[in-house]
Parts: sequence; C-alpha cells; structure tokens
Amino acid sequence: MNREIHFSLQDLPLKEDVSVLGRLVGEVIQELAGEELLATVEKARLAAIRSREGDAEAEVELRRRVQNLTPEQSEGVVRGFSTYFQVVNLAEQIHRVRRALDVTTPNENPPTDTMVDCVQRLARHGLSLDEVVALLASIHIEPVFTAHPTESTRRTILEKHLRISTRLTESLNTSLTDREEHVRLARIREEIALLWQTEHHPTVRRTVADEMDHVLYYLTDVIYRVIAPLYEGLEDALVGVYGPSARSIAIPSMFEFGSWVGGDMDGNPYVGPDSIMEAITRHREQVLGLYLRELDDLYSHFSHSLSRTKVDAEILERVETYARHLPDVLERTPSRHRNMPYRMLIRFMQARLRSARSKKGGYASPSEFLDDLERVAHSLETNQGRHTGLVRLRRFIRRVQTFGFHLAKLDIRQHAQVHRDVAGRLLGVPNWEEWTADARAARLTEALQTNAAPLPSDEKSVASTMAVFETLRRCHERFGGNVSGPCMISMTENVDDVLTVLLLARWAGLVDEDGRVPLDIAPLFETVTDLERAPEVLKSLMASEGYRKHLAGRKDHQTVMIGYSDSNKDSGILASRWSLYRAEASMVAVMDGEGVALTVFHGRGGSISRGGGKVPQAIVSGPSGTVRGRLRLTEQGEIIHAKYGLAPIAHRELERMFSAVARATAISLPPPSDEWASISGTMAEASRTVYRSLVYGTETFEAYFRAATPIDVISRMPIASRPPSRTAQTGVENLRAIPWVFAWSQSRHLFPAWFGAGSGLQAAIKKHSEESVRRACVEWPFLDMVLDDLEEELSKTDLDIASRYAELAGTDAASIFETIQEEYHLTVDCVLA
Repeated sequence: MNREIHFSLQDLPLKEDVSVLGRLVGEVIQELAGEELLATVEKARLAAIRSREGDAEAEVELRRRVQNLTPEQSEGVVRGFSTYFQVVNLAEQIHRVRRALDVTTPNENPPTDTMVDCVQRLARHGLSLDEVVALLASIHIEPVFTAHPTESTRRTILEKHLRISTRLTESLNTSLTDREEHVRLARIREEIALLWQTEHHPTVRRTVADEMDHVLYYLTDVIYRVIAPLYEGLEDALVGVYGPSARSIAIPSMFEFGSWVGGDMDGNPYVGPDSIMEAITRHREQVLGLYLRELDDLYSHFSHSLSRTKVDAEILERVETYARHLPDVLERTPSRHRNMPYRMLIRFMQARLRSARSKKGGYASPSEFLDDLERVAHSLETNQGRHTGLVRLRRFIRRVQTFGFHLAKLDIRQHAQVHRDVAGRLLGVPNWEEWTADARAARLTEALQTNAAPLPSDEKSVASTMAVFETLRRCHERFGGNVSGPCMISMTENVDDVLTVLLLARWAGLVDEDGRVPLDIAPLFETVTDLERAPEVLKSLMASEGYRKHLAGRKDHQTVMIGYSDSNKDSGILASRWSLYRAEASMVAVMDGEGVALTVFHGRGGSISRGGGKVPQAIVSGPSGTVRGRLRLTEQGEIIHAKYGLAPIAHRELERMFSAVARATAISLPPPSDEWASISGTMAEASRTVYRSLVYGTETFEAYFRAATPIDVISRMPIASRPPSRTAQTGVENLRAIPWVFAWSQSRHLFPAWFGAGSGLQAAIKKHSEESVRRACVEWPFLDMVLDDLEEELSKTDLDIASRYAELAGTDAASIFETIQEEYHLTVDCVLA
C-alpha cells in the first residue's frame, strides 16, 4: 500500500523485529478484542499510511472512519495503536544494543564517544599518561533522578516492557533451536496480552513513595550493575592507547548519583521532613541489602582453604580480631568453614554490615567496609588468587566506592519565598518582605555573626520548615553527611535568599564539630531575568564575609543550578539558550576571580524545549571553563526509562557522558567572537519579543492553549504526587513547565520548542547578513547545537494534526493558529537556509 522503504543491511533485523511484533499484536487484538476491532485498526492504519503519502481520498476516509467510531471502539483503536508503538519502541531500543555489539571494531576505528574513542582523542591532543591521570582525578559526574510527571506509565507496564526487551535480546543468539524460538515468541505474545489487559496509567494519584520505588528501580536494578563494567572499559582503553604501564593506574571513582524524590518540596505539599527521612533511610537500606547479597555470593564462591593456598597474614589477624568481638557469629559459622579464612571474614563483614544500620558494632563508614574488601583483594592478588574471583571482588569494590552507604544523595529543594517568610517571623520582623534585599542580607549577616537566637513561634509553616533542617541534622548524625546533596533555592532572586538558608540550618542545629553548616547551598536561577542577574548575585554573595566562611568549610566549592524549563517557558528557546550560555560564562568569570570552584547544575528536562536533547553535544558546546571535570544534571520523566531502562543502553549513556566531560575539560574551546555573540544577542532579543507578545501579550492566547491542547486532561491525570500549578491561580505564568510542554507535545504543536526562533533567525540575517549567520552556525558549536535541536523539533511538529486541535478552540482563535503556522514556516525556511 505504501512506497518502498529501503532498509540498510544493518537495519534489516529491526525491520524483521517490527514485522514479528506487529503480527503478534494483531493476534492478541484478534483473540482478546475480536476480529471486528482488528479490521478497524488495520483499515485505519492503511488509510493513515496513504494519507501520509498525499492521497486525498485516504485523508477523507480516515477522518470518516475516526468520526464514526463509538467511544468504546475509540478506546479499542487507541489501545491497539498504543500497544503496537510500545513494542516497536522496544524493538528500536534492542536494535541500539544490537548495533553497539556490531560496531565492536578494532581500536583504530572505534565508535564515537566510546571509552576507546575518548582516550584516543586525548592522546591525539597531546595528553601524556600522567596528564590523563590528573584529568581523571578532576572528573565528577552526578546524574540526579527526579520524579517529574512526564513518565505517565505505571511501573508494572515498564516491567512488562523490560521482559519483552529481554526476550527480544534472545534473538541476538543465533544458535536458538526452532523450539526455543517458538517459546521466545510465545513469551513475548504473553506479555503483549498482559499489556492489553492491564490499565496503562494509574487510576489514583501517585504518592511520593510510589515515585521513590520508580527511581530506586533504575538505581538498584540497572545502574548498580553497569557501573563497574564502565570503569573496566576505561581501563582497557587506557592500556590499548598508552600501553601496559597504564594497567597500574588506580582509576578514581568519578560517578555519583542523586535523587530529588522525597526532597523536592517546591510546590509539593506531600514532601517534607517525613519523606526526607523515609527517602534517606530507604536509600541506605536498599544499598546495604545489595551489598549483603553480594557478600552471600562471595561467601559461596570463596572456598579457598588454608590447606590448599596461602592468604595474607592481615586476613588471619582480622578474622581473629572479629572472632573475639563477634563470638556469636563465630558460633553460628559451620566448623567445616573455620579453615576457609575468606569465608570466615565475609561472615563477620556481613554481621558488621547488618549492624551498620544501628551503628552498634557495625561499620561506621563505607571506608571501613572498603578496607576489609581491599584486604581480601590484596590477598587474592598476592596469593595466586587472581583468577579465582578477583574480578568479581573488584567490581564489588567499585560499586561500594560509587554508592557508599547512601546509594544516591537526596537533594533538598524549596521555594525562596517559603524560607523568606519563616526567617522574617523568627527574626521578629513583621514587614520583612517589604525590606530591600540588601537590608535583609545585612540583617541576616548580623544574625549569623552574633549567633542570634530565633524568636519562639507557634506558626505551622515555621515548624514544618525548621523540621526539614532538623531532619537533615538527624540524618547526618545517624548516617553521615553523604546522604544529602545540595539544598536548592527555587526562584532565587538575591543574596538574602542564600543567607536565609544558612541561618535556618544553623538555628536547626545542623552544624558540624567545627561549628560550620555541612550543607551545600545552591541558588537556582530559572527565568531569563533571574539568569541575567545571576552573576551579580554571585558577586554579592562572594562579598559576604559570613558566606565565605561557610564556603571555606565546603572546600571553596559552590554549586549553582540553572533552569532550562522555566526560562524557555518565560521567553522561548533562543532567548533561553542564550541567557543560559551568557549566565554560565559570566558565573565562571566571577568565581574564577574569587578562587572558588563552580559546579553548574543543569536542570534539564526530557524534551528539547526543557533542556533535553543530546547531552554530549550540550557539554562540549558550553562556554569554556564551565565543565572542568564537573557535571551535575537532572534526569527526568520518561527520559529515565529511555536512557536507563536497559543495562547496555545505560552503560552507553554514562560512557558518552564521561567522554564529553573528559574532552570538554581537556580541550577548551575559544570564546565566541564579538560578531557571533552579537548575532546570538539579536536572535534572542527578536525571538523573545515575538514569543512573549503572543504568550503573555495576547488576551485570547490562554483560552486557545486550554482549548487546543489536552491540558485539562493532563491536569487531572494522577501521574505525579504534586499539582500541575505552583499556585491555585490558573494563568499560564503559574503553570509548571512540565504540563505546559506535555500539552503542546500531545497536540503536536511542539510550540515551546521553536516558536519565535524563525523571527530571531530572520532578524539576525537582516542585521548581520545571511552569510555571517550561516558561518556562525557552522563554526560555533553552541549555535550548531541550537540549530540541530530546532531541526529535530520542527521535524516532529505536525501542524496538520495541530490544526485539528485548533478547530476545538473555535473561529475566534483562528488568528492565533495562523500566527503559529506563519512562525513555523518562517522557522523552517530560516533553518534550511
């Protein structure tokens, strides 16, 4: 029915998988929903294909078929297509794994951004082995998982997807018998049938605990497994490029992970002290449980007997010491194992690890646990044990180095206004909000310097806010300081917002033995206006004597978070990207001048309009000096499953992240020329004007948005624990960026990803010449990436479908769709030019 589509030889397996899965979906529909529904789905599918290819009669037929469906039939057709696309997407993921296996080429031509490719590039750039070692010591990469509601699929559905993916990977084994192949397909069909009979989306609103389960799955079931092989790949690459001497390098731990789930209070009434304690406790229990299972595996594996091999004297001494302090463990150990020192030591280690939860006789820190593991590794290394389990032990050690006793740091986030209100009450200043920011900063500084005590208050808001810091204090006391990440301040406006957090933490007793607050405080700049003001806020902050004392206790390191979503929603994509770029460059200059290390925390969403897209390109195209080995970024919503749902894909994602950070740190880009900066400035200003004129300056725009997108449905969907708006007001400015983008995506407008860009490019071409703009876009990685992202989003936009949604807004809104349509075509023309 459709034109011939030619597949390259390497993509034929994907075509075959899609064909098989399509047939299985058809069989399931026929069996569970009937022949009539299958025929309806097939006729709609074929009409859609012909319509896509320009057949006007098919277009009429398709519309007629859809309009004549009853609600019950509509639900069946939607579920049919949804099920088909779910499994086809899984086939694409498996094909990525297949392609990765196919490109295991010799080292002279490795795939881009693999470990081998990265190390080869560093060597070609002139880095010696010693310089690479120093580079590795500077690298710290921290993906942070959030609970944002763009992942609307239930965990039970995701688990079925994983089982289908597992069966699809079995096809990579070319030695399957006919019977085994039949069983494989039967099991896939079984999962598809279960998908058909399972509600795909939650029927009740998710709780914070549900979101916690969701994120913990990826951390414990996927990332925990891939982290050690990632380092092994780097070790092999170093040896392959620099020779056998690289084998002796002790590669430092460069990856760490964070989470917002249970700690992100901004606008979520269900997150607070209790969820913070629950999240940190569950993180700890999960990782200790993983370690105990690994120790069980080592116990059964390490049957080395003293009568057959030697062990280090330190091992025997450690066993004797533990036997004296843990006699009950010795008594429970089978006597036949008393001559197996590794097994004996592991039994005592398990006992101490279990006691770590209560601290009575348990490991006080991960370093103590690592010390015992390292002793066993050394003994194996020096006593003919290299091939008796050293590799699995080294993998275990790498996991402990990465995950500690905390699994993932829990970030804390709250709106600046909440802290400000509490500080005013505890300082006894009823008109605190009316004071200027400078006056508030001076008063806060005075309170910090004089250790002024807070006034008593029985306000509920005060008690709940202070309870957050008190909970953090208890967690630090019980579990150590690594359990929590930065305390982020949403909508930071001035220095007083940062000093407020420092004072509240001190009042809550969150101080170490030196009297310092053991907490990183990270201002979050989100709107374009806030981003433009960020460098000045940091300058003022660095001028604060009290805050500099705090920074000295944090090793003169400052984290600053920048928001992609709200800046885009505020001013459009070009103005947002340019504001982010300029803010990063200016903040680096400020902090360099103060001798303070800066980590830019990128608040990236899943879609390009919320900062998503290709992470490696984003890293290497940023301003010079913004990386320097440090990368912290959010992983949100459905992107978590796309990047970390399968172990091979998670491995590749982290590998690409490392490669980009290493290259951006070692190979600095020159700053853009004045002409290029001027071109970007022109683009940003013109696009922002057009964007804000429509979104915030057109009276009927909000009505169009609410009628021409399914925002009303999305707002009611129970797919997240927090509401879609920050306040009870309904204006576009109060709506969170996530449902804003989600709604435009569902209606295929993809409005936030490109609107205003055409006017921005046109203005730049008019002012600077088309040739100058083209040269800047080709030669400057920043603009090259922006155009790349625009191309991707413009290709996904479908104004034909969007026009059907626009019809729902009525004739009064026709002019708005015309404006959107005109800007789309202008943007396409300018990008192609």
